[in-house]
Amino acid sequence: MGIKNKKEYRRLRIKQRIRKIVNGTSERPRMSVFRSNKQIYVQLIDDANGQTLVSASSREKELEDSKMNKVDQAKEVGKLVAKKAKDKGIETVIFDRNGYLYHGRVKSLAEAAREEGLKF
Repeated sequence: MGIKNKKEYRRLRIKQRIRKIVNGTSERPRMSVFRSNKQIYVQLIDDANGQTLVSASSREKELEDSKMNKVDQAKEVGKLVAKKAKDKGIETVIFDRNGYLYHGRVKSLAEAAREEGLKF
């Protein structure tokens, strides 16, 4: 009996390796990225209390109407999550790429969040 989806299995193994080290607190939450085929989602998570402090996605009203490619969409989501974090008083985060490679959509989201003032 083999593994049904090798890519997903590989990503989950990498994710487990990352999560052993990366842990978010209320002062410095974990910035977790999820990438589906069409959308991108990001959450700032306090692992100590098990709470999502801030979230943003490409499905939000102001982003859903605009016609842009997925990398530009991820850039806008990065800017949006940084603004929401600033409003909540969050300055620094720990980046959790969730097993995805750091390029393309994940990279553009992270760089846009950095440009808006989030430190990680």
